[in-house]
Amino acid sequence: MTYYRYRFSFGYGLTPVVKNLMIVMGIVFLLQMLMPRWMNVYLGLVPLVVWKNYYLWQLFTYIFLHGGISHILFNLLALWMFGGELENYWGSKKFLRYFLYCGVGAGICTVIFSPYQFVPVIGASGAIYGILLAFGWLFPNRPIFIYFLFPIPAKFFVIIFGLIELFSSMQGTGGGIAHLTHLGGLVFGFFYMAYPTIRQKIRREHYKRKWSQRGPRNRNDYH
Repeated sequence: MTYYRYRFSFGYGLTPVVKNLMIVMGIVFLLQMLMPRWMNVYLGLVPLVVWKNYYLWQLFTYIFLHGGISHILFNLLALWMFGGELENYWGSKKFLRYFLYCGVGAGICTVIFSPYQFVPVIGASGAIYGILLAFGWLFPNRPIFIYFLFPIPAKFFVIIFGLIELFSSMQGTGGGIAHLTHLGGLVFGFFYMAYPTIRQKIRREHYKRKWSQRGPRNRNDYH
């Protein structure tokens, strides 16, 4: 029988990429306070403008903007608590690629499914939800404390938040929350994590089909 000992700590420390992302988001937030309208309109994600004026950079830049103190603090806290663990597990380069992949992927979902929206979408929440998905995938039984009081395994935590975002996105954007963007981060994160398994299964089926079509060629092929 194998026993697993789970480490519990509040965050994993400031790993290099997590630290740099937090610094960049903090600097951008300060710039937003100086020129909020310009930053939100040109660097936030405005789906209608992306389609009509081809402001494709917005799929990337919107990640680093935030709508207020509570918004940026929540995202920085989640990035620190869950991102450091992933960066330590994957390495800095892979973690950064995954963060940007989920953030841009969430932006793509927003642009595709709400093409006429003119209200800017801002924030790293899509990438953060992708990080939550990866954390739940890699460390499914790691306890996460809701409101710092109620422990719940990471896998159930991700499922609950995914369902909340799914039902919320069906009702549209409410309360200034881009539920579709959050859901997009989860979906892109899921495909990223599931891709190796899917690829391996496809490859197995391909070789199985190839050998069945080939058939035995000589006596040594018979068993």
